[in-house]
Amino acid sequence: MAEITAAAVKELRDRSGAGMMDCKKALTEAGGDIEAATDWLRAKGLAAAQKKSSRTAAEGLVGVAVAGTKGVAVEVNSETDFVAKNDQFQDFVRTVSAIALETGAADAETLSAAGYPSGGTVAEKLVANIATIGENQNVRRVGHVEVSQGTVVSYVHNAAAPGLGKIGVLVALEGDAPADVMEPLGKQIAMHIAAAFPLALSAADIDPALLDRERAIAAEKAAESGKPAEIVAKMVDGAVAKFAKEQALLSQLFVMDNKTPVADVVAKAAKDAGKSITLTSYVRFQLGEGIEKEVSDFAAEVAAAAGV
Repeated sequence: MAEITAAAVKELRDRSGAGMMDCKKALTEAGGDIEAATDWLRAKGLAAAQKKSSRTAAEGLVGVAVAGTKGVAVEVNSETDFVAKNDQFQDFVRTVSAIALETGAADAETLSAAGYPSGGTVAEKLVANIATIGENQNVRRVGHVEVSQGTVVSYVHNAAAPGLGKIGVLVALEGDAPADVMEPLGKQIAMHIAAAFPLALSAADIDPALLDRERAIAAEKAAESGKPAEIVAKMVDGAVAKFAKEQALLSQLFVMDNKTPVADVVAKAAKDAGKSITLTSYVRFQLGEGIEKEVSDFAAEVAAAAGV
């Protein structure tokens, strides 16, 4: 029996795009012959993942899972919305979310290397799914929240199935207030986050690069006013402060009444309950945000193929 080396497995994996365990099995079946092993993978439909890996995956699902004082959100992408309705894909997202919650995997790479219940790793299961479903897919990102005492609440906007949808939100409420106070409060805040899309928990948490950009825009606008330099400086500071206030969750006006800052909503709930409640963190994942989708010009592709 031919010895199957790690180098041979790596080479086959690079050539085929198949999972490590599938490559090892293919080499074993082919007596160590790379070409024969490639043919074996193609015959099993496992080498198809390589060709599909170049296609943009910007659809899919966001999965959320909560257990006790911990919560996780995971985004798994596919090429089309049709796949998001596939039971196999939904089961994968649901399972991967549970794995992320259990293992505490902090990023997609770590999660992909974690074990999958049916065998192999998450990454290897994903390759198998690509081959059978017929579309490129990838585990894109993972987000966690946790409290030492309190409640973690999840919310999925326009859910495709329980815990699965296109916008997933987690809210972490720290404190000693009872669950019947924390949970409805957390649900309302999560719905606010889904609708209002805050950039950070507080103004101090907003990316300085974003504030610098807003400052440059405000400075350009203010300069056109023709007012004295000291007035222009105040106009710029005011514009940046307004931006930060509108983009920070705690200072945003609560969507339920459009007049009360979220921080005041939390404070009132704590006062009414006579207990402590602090909104400490949140996660908001919207499917495909930040992914540049490819726009296909079918006519141009046909012309190019025909040499026109």
